Formats: sequence, structure tokens, C-alpha cells
Amino acid sequence: MTHRITICTSCRHKGTECRPGYDLIERLRQAIAKAGDAVPETFEISGVACMAGCDHPCTVAYHGTKKATYLFGDIDPETDIDDLVSFAKQYAYLSDGWCSSVDRPGKLRKSTLARVPAAIMAIEEDKVWAS
Repeated sequence: MTHRITICTSCRHKGTECRPGYDLIERLRQAIAKAGDAVPETFEISGVACMAGCDHPCTVAYHGTKKATYLFGDIDPETDIDDLVSFAKQYAYLSDGWCSSVDRPGKLRKSTLARVPAAIMAIEEDKVWAS
């Protein structure tokens, strides 16, 4: 199974040129490596130019094959690393990626911007949908 953590690199703190995404990528890579076997799956950690979470820098997404995707905002590279690593541990064990907000660690309970279900192909024959 493939797991990814994607971090926005263009998010800025309001009124500044500070872009915390690059710092967050480096800190999270180090923390996941330090956690060793406590994080049971490999997580690819990378940056992306924009995730449209500009009002909530820094934004972080967790993706997994056939799993729900999570987008978190207002993540601080200096104070939220432990919560991000704890969620990586948790997310690795979730077969469909689905969990309640009360089950997420620390700040991630309240900083969820979106939970997107895994892509499911549904084909229905002979149905007409009215708007």
C-alpha cells in the first residue's frame, strides 16, 4: 500500500513572506524517520505548489491507496509534528482511511479542512437522474 503526506510549499503566514512548508517537510521527514517501526508503513513526504488552503497555512494532506484523503490546515512546523506523526501511525492501520474527528490526535481534531472519500467507480444501468 502506498501512503503519502503532501505539504503545501506556497502557503504564507498572513502579511509575511514566510513560507513554512519547506521547514515542515524537513521536520516531518526527520520525525517519521526517528519514529522508525512505530510508523508501520512507508510514507512518501513531498511538497506541492498549492493546495488552495491559503487561509489556513500550512496545509497538509494524507493520502493512501483506496483510502479517504485528509486535508489539515493551520499546521505549525514547530508545534504540530508530534500530532502529524501520531496521525501517520493511525492512518497506516485504517483500512479505508476513515476515522472520526474525536479519534484524531491533538490539534488535528479541529484543524481538518476536508475528508475526501476514496475514489469509487459506480455504474448504474437504466437510471435516469432528475435535477
